[in-house]
Amino acid sequence: MEIKNIKKLQQANNWIFDLDNTLYPATCGLFPQISKKIGEFICNYLDVGYAEAKDIQYKYFKNHGTTLNGLMLHHDIDPKLFLDYVHDIDYSPIDVDEILNNALENLTARKYIFTNGSVSHADRVLDKLGIAHHFTEIFDIVAADYIPKPQAAPYEKFITINDIDPKTAVMVEDMAKNLNQPARMGMQTIWIKTDIEWAREGCDDVHIDHVVDDISSWLAQVAR
Repeated sequence: MEIKNIKKLQQANNWIFDLDNTLYPATCGLFPQISKKIGEFICNYLDVGYAEAKDIQYKYFKNHGTTLNGLMLHHDIDPKLFLDYVHDIDYSPIDVDEILNNALENLTARKYIFTNGSVSHADRVLDKLGIAHHFTEIFDIVAADYIPKPQAAPYEKFITINDIDPKTAVMVEDMAKNLNQPARMGMQTIWIKTDIEWAREGCDDVHIDHVVDDISSWLAQVAR
């Protein structure tokens, strides 16, 4: 497959990767585990039934960017308690990805993780993939002051503390709407296509430069 504007991608100085359903395939099923744990947390914390908890989970996710943000705004929960609980999952479905490892090795740029999850969760995922050593920094929801993508503030903070010119950067995401702000800032944008309905929101907008099914094989072509 021919990649349009491949030289521009190869000349980028900074590559910024989302984590979940981006650096590993959504078919691994990690996010359904996390989603179930979120529902359980809401059940226990708010003392509601599971069906009501799932309604709250999705309402807050839709209205506030993450369920955590909604719970903090409306119920003053301890975010560390939440993050520790929902990321207590089985990581065994993730395998070492040698294609991705080699592609990142050949990619001559600084590489970052920018996630609405936690550093500890990212560490476990990256270790399972065998790619942790490639990344300059993990910028997580704590570093973002618990303000999630797609709000502008965490992107601004991320590029400021890492001294990044957005015009030299590439953003890789599975949630299409999270690429709006990077595009406005001048970044090149890569959408990892999945069948997850909420991840597809905004996928037809003009802010997406590249649509990719498999990040490993695609990045291997870019970084060859």
